[in-house]
Amino acid sequence: MSTQDLPLTGVRVVEMTHMVMGPTCGMILAQLGAEIIKVEPPAGDKTRSLGGMGTSFFPLFNRGKRSVVLDFSKAEDRETMHRLLASADVFLENFRDGQLEKQGLGADELRRKYPHLIVCGHKGFLSGPYEHRPALDEVVQMMSGLAAMTGTVARPQRVGSSANDIMGGMFGAISILAALYQKRGAKAGDKAADKGADIRIGLFENCLFLVAQHMVEYEMTGNKPRSMPEREHAWPIYDIFETMGGERIFIGVVTEGHWQSFCREFGMTEFLEDPALRTTTDRILARSRIIPRAAEVIKGWNAAELSATLDRLNICFSPINRPEDLFSDPHVLRPGGLVNNFNADGAPFRVPALPIEWNGANIGEGLKVPVLGADTAAVRAELDQQDLSSTGKPAARLA
Repeated sequence: MSTQDLPLTGVRVVEMTHMVMGPTCGMILAQLGAEIIKVEPPAGDKTRSLGGMGTSFFPLFNRGKRSVVLDFSKAEDRETMHRLLASADVFLENFRDGQLEKQGLGADELRRKYPHLIVCGHKGFLSGPYEHRPALDEVVQMMSGLAAMTGTVARPQRVGSSANDIMGGMFGAISILAALYQKRGAKAGDKAADKGADIRIGLFENCLFLVAQHMVEYEMTGNKPRSMPEREHAWPIYDIFETMGGERIFIGVVTEGHWQSFCREFGMTEFLEDPALRTTTDRILARSRIIPRAAEVIKGWNAAELSATLDRLNICFSPINRPEDLFSDPHVLRPGGLVNNFNADGAPFRVPALPIEWNGANIGEGLKVPVLGADTAAVRAELDQQDLSSTGKPAARLA
């Protein structure tokens, strides 16, 4: 897909973020066509050098951006930053409150100098008693109850990805799109057309949003929600089973039609004839005898034939995959399912496409991870050219 066909073509975003949440927001906007100018210190974003589970952080969340190195101890670089902000539609940051104020880049100062600018800060918490605290994905999972729901009472467990950081970046992108829509939808001459927005995204509140279903369950029933490993099942068959070859498969039988088809196909018609199993509630209460019988039957099937049969019956199922298994999954390998991108050293890597189709096409093919500072000179030259084009004379130096 041509970048000219993308919806955010022409939008300029200046990004000063690190780790995962803020960079995710910029990465999504970049894939939708925005120009993302990532401002880094001379030593570069610290995630560039992470190893282990952090190896993928910088390349994954900074694809498609331009890298500009600025040293704010230098007056010239501080001036370049302000020229960038004057030319931008959006400013992304994820620093602790008070840090950017020291650089003259606090929200109040930016609002005074650049009233058109959409400022989006990704923080640990929204405004309130905890707003001063730093936060991490695992911290907010423990605070919000998500870890308790994922693990057990005795052993809370975080989700196995940076789910909140990534989702926080998504909420940032959603909010920015709303602010751009508000500006562009305003009538000519309307103050809203030139007015920016102050947006704050909270990692904790993002996680709170994820557990709202459990909070509301308690609010409505007075019953304390049980963790996922200890929960009361809502369906008669919603479990992991072992097949003939020792492979495991998850099966979810969740409708009356599925129940009828499953019992007939797998020779468990005694359940259909049992008057004590007429309703879904009856069957849930009888799981202690239904599940062992189903496990016995499924143990006699090989995984491939079982999967094909469940697919034919339109019953939900899944193999128990690990991340590395997905590089051989036929749906992941469909045209456009994985896109080819390039690390800062030029090495190619495959990554799942942005999970949308835009006019029938996938997004994100050919993105490059920027070399540290690779675009500094070009961006400075572009700013000079913009100033010449608009004023006919070189840019005035900021005091």
